[in-house]
Amino acid sequence: MSEMNSPFPGNLAVQFSEVALGLPHSVSRDAGLSFGNLFDDAEDAMLVSDAKGKILYVNERTENFFGYDWRELIGKPVELLLPLHRKMDAADRFIQAERPNPCPIRPGLYGLCKDGRKFPVDISLSPLKTNTGTVFAVAIRGKSMEDQVQSLQKLEQLISQLSVTVVHLPAKEVEGKINNALKVLAEIMDFDCVCMGSLDSTLTTLTVLSAWARPGVPDVTSKIVNDHYPWLAQQIVAGKSVYVSSPAELPPEAAVDRECMLFSGEQSLLAIPLFIGTQVIGVLSFNTFRNERPWDSLVFSQLQHVAGVFSNVLARKRADEELQYAYARIQELKDHLEQENVYLRQEIRLEHNHANIVGQSTVMRDILKQAEQVATTDSTVLILGETGTGKELFARTIHDLSSRQTRPMVKINCASLPSTLIESELFGREKGAYTGALTREIGRFELADKSTIFLDEIGELPMEIQVKLLRVLQEGEFERLGSPKTIHVDVRVIAATNRDLSAAVADGKFREDLFYRLSVFPICIPPLRERREDIQELVWHILQDLGKRMGRNIQGIQASTLKAFQSYSWPGNIRELRNVIERNLILNSGPLFRAKLPEVNPRPSPIAGIRIQEVEREHILRILCSTAWRIRGRQGAAALLGLKPTTLESRMKKLKIQKKN
Repeated sequence: MSEMNSPFPGNLAVQFSEVALGLPHSVSRDAGLSFGNLFDDAEDAMLVSDAKGKILYVNERTENFFGYDWRELIGKPVELLLPLHRKMDAADRFIQAERPNPCPIRPGLYGLCKDGRKFPVDISLSPLKTNTGTVFAVAIRGKSMEDQVQSLQKLEQLISQLSVTVVHLPAKEVEGKINNALKVLAEIMDFDCVCMGSLDSTLTTLTVLSAWARPGVPDVTSKIVNDHYPWLAQQIVAGKSVYVSSPAELPPEAAVDRECMLFSGEQSLLAIPLFIGTQVIGVLSFNTFRNERPWDSLVFSQLQHVAGVFSNVLARKRADEELQYAYARIQELKDHLEQENVYLRQEIRLEHNHANIVGQSTVMRDILKQAEQVATTDSTVLILGETGTGKELFARTIHDLSSRQTRPMVKINCASLPSTLIESELFGREKGAYTGALTREIGRFELADKSTIFLDEIGELPMEIQVKLLRVLQEGEFERLGSPKTIHVDVRVIAATNRDLSAAVADGKFREDLFYRLSVFPICIPPLRERREDIQELVWHILQDLGKRMGRNIQGIQASTLKAFQSYSWPGNIRELRNVIERNLILNSGPLFRAKLPEVNPRPSPIAGIRIQEVEREHILRILCSTAWRIRGRQGAAALLGLKPTTLESRMKKLKIQKKN
């Protein structure tokens, strides 16, 4: 090393004047009298070395600061007092002697006392020209140890405050207290980043829960420690602390950790495991990015106490989370039960309309036999039939005869909901899944677990929902809208439609794979016109039901009325029959039931010369008359025709159908 170069780094810019001194080659203190006149009154510890780093002079403050007598230092290397904890670069090692001002050097050096104590120091050096060459004056900031003592005192206060506060802190305020404590801890000890991580239930994965970092420091919140520091995570899981003063100190097996430190600019780290008893539950880490930092035993001991407090904090947080999960689960079960009970009460009210399937015709007995056969299995059933034939009643009969009868059958009309809502209705949604989703909602499939779900008007299901339905049928699983969590259910599916699904498949409006998956056991309900022998029994059953509701005691049916009922084609089937009976029951009084059927032409035959529009117009008119021109609602003309109300109104306008006053 040439005498123009300095072996010292430094930080604090202490101003020295350029001095030309004649330096006697002596190790006595008196020989450095000129230095004494210059530095003995300095507030900082001062020493002078030659270009090779040997101490030539120390002032009294240096003796007091490091605990040495000056005789023990003269001729010794400066590293005795200022160990070089990191590899110096060229800018640190070589300083031009001609520079008149002292050179500040980056922080990161520590002083070493005679008794082995370490403490951070800020230093600055200046070249001094003498008759025999250049020497270097080194100023060591005299408050470093005092600052460390003050920091440790503040740290002890923080430990005491945390220990007392967390015990009495409400659960909802624990997380905020953690974040604030991390910030205060970093500021007291001059760290650039402090993190608290948690070990998962498998005792393998560490995840950062809370962190505080100075501006400019890379964000580490919510990062999985194992992905970036696998060796460190392994040590923590094993219950071992990790302290690294520089990336170079990491062992060969920590190559990934070293690359991560170098990439992020991290200079040093200290990671201490958090325990509950002997079980590791997390980690508390301290990181520096501005400089490298050795970890002395005194600081490490104090930070271990801090880790003990944070262990209690994390344990408290975990206990609160587990308790909240228990409360949430109880509430979820309670909500599920309440929804189920409400649904059951609603279904009971609807069941009163048809307590039993009415009809003794041969075709009805055959269908009931099919229902009894399939009810004892869990096979999917597809019920086909025109609007108003009683498909839902057959679905309920199959459910009541099955092993799932102890739980209520859940139903949904696929044509009654807009496509934007049917997914959440079927599969549920999480809070915030879409605009307006203010609460979490259980879907019908989840509600029907261990029971039966009845999907009415399955042919109206949007194509994108058909895919999800197919998955439920095949795998028994789905996800709530807005949630990645897969839910498994045991649900028996009964579907119904008045559409020709095979034609819909050919038109590309219904998935072929879903069609075959639904039609495992198809049941076709005949229209009322194909079982006219059941009309008399149906009329009496409906009259008894409506009579009780309306306070009417019907003793008989006019013969001409019954004959007209049996001759009518009933395009709206049982639903139309019930509407006609209810309307005439309102208009007539007395014990004898009389009724007048809608004055419409009989169902036209498809003979030559009749346009399709005319046939459609006559059919719509007949249905409108049977519903007293009521378009909307469950028993309106649109429902009877299997159309949306807006579609029916559009066709009425096109066919110039208007109600006459």
